[in-house]
Amino acid sequence: MPPQTPPRIFDRDLINRRLDRALARGAGDARADFLLTRAAQDLGERLSLVKRRFVAAGDFGSPGPHGAVQLAAGGQVDWVVRIAPTRASLGMGAFLAVVGDLERLPVADGRLDLAVSLLALQSVNDLPGALVQMRRALKPDGLLIAALIGGETLTELRQSLTIAESELLGGASPRVAPFVDVRALGGLAQRAGLALPVVDLDRAIVRYADMFALVADLRAMGATNALEARARKPLRREILARAAALYSERFADPDGRVRATFDLVWLAGWAPHESQPKPLEPGSATMRLADALKSRR
Repeated sequence: MPPQTPPRIFDRDLINRRLDRALARGAGDARADFLLTRAAQDLGERLSLVKRRFVAAGDFGSPGPHGAVQLAAGGQVDWVVRIAPTRASLGMGAFLAVVGDLERLPVADGRLDLAVSLLALQSVNDLPGALVQMRRALKPDGLLIAALIGGETLTELRQSLTIAESELLGGASPRVAPFVDVRALGGLAQRAGLALPVVDLDRAIVRYADMFALVADLRAMGATNALEARARKPLRREILARAAALYSERFADPDGRVRATFDLVWLAGWAPHESQPKPLEPGSATMRLADALKSRR
């Protein structure tokens, strides 16, 4: 049977257009990159715990050059190539930068010692396929590190918009993208052929004056609704007003400012190599479970 084409969940052309528009409007605007800045700093800290030097590293699909800059400046990587989603997002730094598609990576198999991606994989239509391509780009025992927007990100906005539309229209359109679950990502990593996968979550709670200030930040990131199934008509003013009121009623702190959740889900895994630890073969245990439990008592 021919391979099945993954469903189109996201309008990736629209995502790239909105990213370019956000970059053109908000050059130097901290609202546009505070999550990327956080992820790049965290990437540097995570790599510092890996006592290894990487000859060649690739930064795949990140909407800004923050990760590539971190890799080039961190002292653990000899050279870096950045595959940017658009020309406007290429950035500048001590690295090679080209435009490419995260779903069709222009990298030969087995060329890299390190592959990273920051805040990009959450909007691909075939996440397992993208992970497979990144793993194939690695040499044996090469490391993949990725940060995705996931978990309970924007749960407050999702709830407020859904309730407001349901109250006023009798139904709701999808307004906030589905995000990968922490537990599911480990399974996807194994499906992609990554060895020793580790997944963890970094939660940031950001406070805003109101829901409209949050939406302004999302626009500055180029991160507004790009679902294929989205409603094409803009939300009516009364729905937005009701959603903002619900947001303030349910998710405001005592000082009146509202909370927004951003979950960064981190994945680390290795291209398989014979030197890596392997699980024991079934039946190879040297002690019965009952005896082990007795000894612990």
